[in-house]
Amino acid sequence: MPKLRYKEVVDRLAADIREGRLRPGTQLPTHRKLAMREGLALVTATRVYAELHAMGLVSGEIGRGTFVKEALPRGHGVDLPAWSTTTIDLSFNSPSVPGQTDLLRTALRQLASSGDAEALLRYQPHGGRAHERAIMAGHLRSRGLKASMENTALVSGAQHGLTVTAMALLEPGDVVAADALTYPGFKLAAEACRLELLPIPAAGRGLDLDALVQLCRRRKVRAVYTMPTLHNPLGWVIAAQRRRELVAIARRYGLMLIEDGAYAFLEERAPPPLAALAPELTVYVSGLSKSVATGLRVGMVHAPLQWMAALERTIRATTWHTPAVMTAIACGWIEDGTVTRLEAEKRVDASQRQALVTEILGHLKPVRHPASYFVWLPMPEEVRADAVSKALMREQILVSPAHPYATSKHIPHAIRLALGSVDGGTLRQSLQTVAQAVASFAY
Repeated sequence: MPKLRYKEVVDRLAADIREGRLRPGTQLPTHRKLAMREGLALVTATRVYAELHAMGLVSGEIGRGTFVKEALPRGHGVDLPAWSTTTIDLSFNSPSVPGQTDLLRTALRQLASSGDAEALLRYQPHGGRAHERAIMAGHLRSRGLKASMENTALVSGAQHGLTVTAMALLEPGDVVAADALTYPGFKLAAEACRLELLPIPAAGRGLDLDALVQLCRRRKVRAVYTMPTLHNPLGWVIAAQRRRELVAIARRYGLMLIEDGAYAFLEERAPPPLAALAPELTVYVSGLSKSVATGLRVGMVHAPLQWMAALERTIRATTWHTPAVMTAIACGWIEDGTVTRLEAEKRVDASQRQALVTEILGHLKPVRHPASYFVWLPMPEEVRADAVSKALMREQILVSPAHPYATSKHIPHAIRLALGSVDGGTLRQSLQTVAQAVASFAY
């Protein structure tokens, strides 16, 4: 039987289970009945069920048959086993460099002795205090944006910024184009706001602009969500010419551009942001979670002036304002150069971690940026990504499967590895375990 036919059966059954068409406890056909239904050899039908079992989707009971398993608890878009102190998290990035804890202690002491400590206990303006908005605008200007206090608002991290943007500027039912593989947090925001998210395939290192034009001709597209610098999960940096072409398409069809710059600090020589090329139609969202600390929930939204009132109303509706203690620490670190220094250190750190990827996983042709904190690892043709993820879970290693990132029905056999939440020695050992897991399923 051709390999593709075998894969189709496994993929179809796996999709039926994940999407609820086959519910937990459902008894599946016997191996012989599956073989007859699908036109497979009996040994191949047995192999199909073995693959589904390796993925953790079914269980076999002697004398009773094969049943759909209850899904494991989900967290952060990843199926999680029972957590333990030995769990190694390669599913989320929380990059840190030496000395950050001491920085926080110092910052808290300075806040405690500052003259306006009482002001931190009061309600703040929804978009942030004027001087802090000015500081954050200055930070954005260092990335090439024409930012000012008036067109910049503070939010509780980039995820909050994306959600605020969707809630404030889009309507339920609006069509938003996004990469076929994209940041899961925006997918959640789009779902919560009842937006219709349509996939745009990749073309080289960027979205397929011809496909975007064809979509705009068929449907009334309201916005495009994109990560032109350090795309998550593919790590691309869209070239300057393609950015200009995207802007031209947006102007031609009246599209809003939602630009996610969460990881942009990792590329020093990036072309100008879309928000610099088309400030009149672009909302730029970023934060300090990756460049400073994930617990510092401070982000920024930069948008045309005519949209700021709607954005601030939505900030009020969702958080009232970003906590003043957080914004005070963040702005202090921007002013004294701490953020710039941490970003430089993390670029070096990420490059060193990518060197480990090259050494250990290079033969698997990972897709990544040379200075990023994540890797997209396509599986060899004969290897199932779910089976690898399940095997790694048994080793107490968490990785991200592909389905949280997919906006299309096609789920690639790949996993995403976050490199920034463990020390270098642990990362080396974990990547070696990943390589061994992939090799164990290759035949």
